[in-house]
Amino acid sequence: MSGVIFLGESDPPEALPPSRLALREPNGLLAVGGALTPEWLLHAYRRGVFPWYSEGQPILWWTPDPRAVLFPAEFRRSRSLEKSIRNRGYEVRLDTAFEAVVAGCAAPRQTEHGTWITPAMHHSYAQLHATGVAHSLEVWQGSELVGGLYGVAIGSVFFGESMFSRARDASKVALAHLVTECLARGVALIDCQMATDHLSSLGSRSIPRTAFEGLLRELCAGTDDLWRG
Repeated sequence: MSGVIFLGESDPPEALPPSRLALREPNGLLAVGGALTPEWLLHAYRRGVFPWYSEGQPILWWTPDPRAVLFPAEFRRSRSLEKSIRNRGYEVRLDTAFEAVVAGCAAPRQTEHGTWITPAMHHSYAQLHATGVAHSLEVWQGSELVGGLYGVAIGSVFFGESMFSRARDASKVALAHLVTECLARGVALIDCQMATDHLSSLGSRSIPRTAFEGLLRELCAGTDDLWRG
């Protein structure tokens, strides 16, 4: 990791370097180390930086360029998704099972080895949830949690972290409900972090990192009460 800046656990969040120092390969790797306290996480998110690393690695901080985002009004609902919303008996709830959603996102998947949602990461986001900053949307089928997503809300931005699905279209249903919540609450931007074909099919697009940071300066300066009540 030549050229990466190393940070100490006792360093303040302001020690995170500017995004212009992020590596091009791997795309967006900015720094190694630091801490996962709520203060660190909130400072990082406001600057468009997020932690992403595997068990056994140090904390890795990322700010990729370009950045995948979803403007709520641009969300695309396919006919099959509309059918799942109407016909599968799903019930979507907000903030009733945050830690269960994080655990669901951390569970092993057929296409992946291991998880980046380490116990330390889980604990840190649970702390953010306890302060009303991190939120989950849960998809239930009867008494079973079959899907969901979680993320961090600052101002009028929702920073999506992860989603999972144990039943057909359950994660898409969670995202559709998130979009509905964002439109109702005045949330203008959903951060998707990295571009994927799956998210692109739902309406996300990539914008330059400088444009993303400009949006954050404007949108994160607003009230943090949009998700309360």
